[in-house]
Amino acid sequence: MKQLVLLAFLLAGCASSPPLQLAKSVDLDRYYGKWYIIAEIPYFGERGNVGGIAEYAPLPNGQIDDKYFGRAGSFDGKIQSNDLEDYVVPGTNNALWRVKLFWPIYVSYPILDVAPDYSYSLVGYPDRSLGWIFSRTPEMDDATYQSLLAKFAAQGYDTSQFRRVPQTPEQIGKPGFS
Repeated sequence: MKQLVLLAFLLAGCASSPPLQLAKSVDLDRYYGKWYIIAEIPYFGERGNVGGIAEYAPLPNGQIDDKYFGRAGSFDGKIQSNDLEDYVVPGTNNALWRVKLFWPIYVSYPILDVAPDYSYSLVGYPDRSLGWIFSRTPEMDDATYQSLLAKFAAQGYDTSQFRRVPQTPEQIGKPGFS
């Protein structure tokens, strides 16, 4: 699975785009914890998964434990997971991380925006081929969701590529959900 993740990130990073604008500052202690994946521009490692969750925690070596969990196709599906290790790029106010897929391969994890109360986060990718909307709760109202898509659009994203990730069985098959 890690090799598939690597391939997706490497292929996504081949194009050149203007730099993304990072969040001004990220308080790691507030950022750590569980994030529900509300929407994403899916890559094949996450495509079709439901109940997607990302969890971050500090590691004793100063790096960040980065875990992904999702279920293949339905809430009865097999849990898929990835366990990665990240580090913060110095001088970025904790808004740019590098994710180690496996040594020596690292990919960028730019945090574009975080709510003042850390209720949501926007994560991008340098060429805008990947993006995620995270929330501390499994559901998000449509007005908030649309306002976050507008933030991605302001960064040059094609927001029609985003798909909502079902976080409850009732969301499967609804318009806009993957």
